[in-house]
Amino acid sequence: MSEIDSLPDNYQALLDSLSSAYLQGQNQTYYAINRQLVETYWQIGRYIVEYEQQGHKRAIYGKALLEALSNDLTLRHGRGFSRSNLTRMRQFYVLYPNCATASHNLTWSHWVELLKIDDDMERNFYLQQSQIEKWSLRELKRQKSSSLFLRLAASKDKKAILALAQKGQLVKKPSDLLRDSYVFEFLKIPEPYHISENNLESLLCDHLQPFLLELGKGFTFVGRQYRITLNNTHYKVDLVFYHRILRCFVLIDLKLGDVEHYDIGQMNMYLGYFAKEENIKGDNPPIGIILSRNKDELLVEYATYNLNSQLFVQKYQLYLPDRESLKKEIELALQEAEGEK
Repeated sequence: MSEIDSLPDNYQALLDSLSSAYLQGQNQTYYAINRQLVETYWQIGRYIVEYEQQGHKRAIYGKALLEALSNDLTLRHGRGFSRSNLTRMRQFYVLYPNCATASHNLTWSHWVELLKIDDDMERNFYLQQSQIEKWSLRELKRQKSSSLFLRLAASKDKKAILALAQKGQLVKKPSDLLRDSYVFEFLKIPEPYHISENNLESLLCDHLQPFLLELGKGFTFVGRQYRITLNNTHYKVDLVFYHRILRCFVLIDLKLGDVEHYDIGQMNMYLGYFAKEENIKGDNPPIGIILSRNKDELLVEYATYNLNSQLFVQKYQLYLPDRESLKKEIELALQEAEGEK
């Protein structure tokens, strides 16, 4: 009989408790260190700005000051005091002079990415969203590169754009899930692309983590080619998810070309089946999203007339959007709102 066999029956529970306590303490230590580091860098930025404001000639500080501080601080304390990092610390204080308004739940690396954004509204959106969805640094970088804020804001009016910048994207109703265009650049499909719907579906499942990030907060994967049977006829939903916040199934069908009226009818049938056969107590009505490369707005309007309000047709693209075009759309919406006053 081994020594492990002679231990009491509740040994495993003790082991699990100790492991849990250790991991919890480790996480708390990490957050405490990170919080202090962010506060320290904010203080360094404050000292630099206050020194500059004492009336010294600009030639003395500016680039020369930061280079001197970088060299001397690196000699004293090692890495972490490059001129670019000191520039970000100074910028951190200038943009957030009240330390209490700057989130300390994000790492300094998060802050560096945020400080690279010139536009206040766009930066604040990514700040809010990073906290709401607990984005890793990699996730933040991906959402920035895919122009998430611009994509969401381009289809909104001034009031909605400002709310998006101040609060982030809040999911309270089915339409809050939608994006004007979903971007699947993470699939790295070369141009010109030649791909089937089945291959596209396979690639999205192979890249499930970035796909879920693109869909947004709250999605959990249920299955691919989810089979349903009606009168001995089998149908398959391309992708099925469950949304934890809205408490409902989300059905997604992928289309390489234009959406036709029968595609919409088929999705409506899927929604009816899930509502009657798959939902359990506490589930809300399912949501259907047809993703296509192109969208005929008039056809969609007529094909969805008096149909399920939980059915949406949205576009996707395989390559990153044109940032400048999106920015112009937002600027135009804001200018039009100002002109109406």
